[in-house]
Amino acid sequence: MSTLLKFERVNAFYGAAHILHDMSLEIAAGERVALIGRNGVGKTTCVNTLLGVASLRGGSIAIGGSGLKKPRPYVAAGLGVAVVPQGRGIVANLSVEENLILGTAAGRKGHWTVPRIYELFPILRERAHTPGTALSGGQQQMLAIGRALMSNPALVILDEPTEGLAPVIVDQLATIFNQVADLGTALLLIEQNLSLVERVAHRYYAMAKGAVIGQGPVNAAVMHELKEHVVA
Repeated sequence: MSTLLKFERVNAFYGAAHILHDMSLEIAAGERVALIGRNGVGKTTCVNTLLGVASLRGGSIAIGGSGLKKPRPYVAAGLGVAVVPQGRGIVANLSVEENLILGTAAGRKGHWTVPRIYELFPILRERAHTPGTALSGGQQQMLAIGRALMSNPALVILDEPTEGLAPVIVDQLATIFNQVADLGTALLLIEQNLSLVERVAHRYYAMAKGAVIGQGPVNAAVMHELKEHVVA
């Protein structure tokens, strides 16, 4: 399998604050990988470094074999990595459908279109002309996922996608994530909900203090020990 995303001994900063310390991970085409850890260990900083929000000052990041000399959001999207950000990032003055169309800005071609997104999320079709921020939290998460898929990515990074959502919505999202992965899109799931991790991911990385401290397959045998990485 070809490598889609590789962090190799990445050191990242916000100003003078050193957050990622020799952070390494690798995701191959079609993989379903979870990145777990307690709040504040640097999980979201991995995303922000990829997007150029945090400053990369050591190590390297590559997407599909292309090294990122100057990480930027549009660079990652153009190379096939879409991010569903923590907080969802719905544009307030745009309708549901207009928010979806924003995802096409990367210019990548593929099978994800507005009608296909509506098949995956029928509620978005019903609310197509509603302002995106008028949706419920779960519906906004579906919109953020749909917008990411509209870029026809090889890899989708989902940053805390179940935060603040009811269990029934989490169950729906687990099914959707698996459907998307079954169609060939790789997933990086940044998540503390271990039930979701167990249902979706095949492999995990555990973080503490800005670095990977454990990794391996996700299965019933390791779920108990994974709790130590997410429970304070």
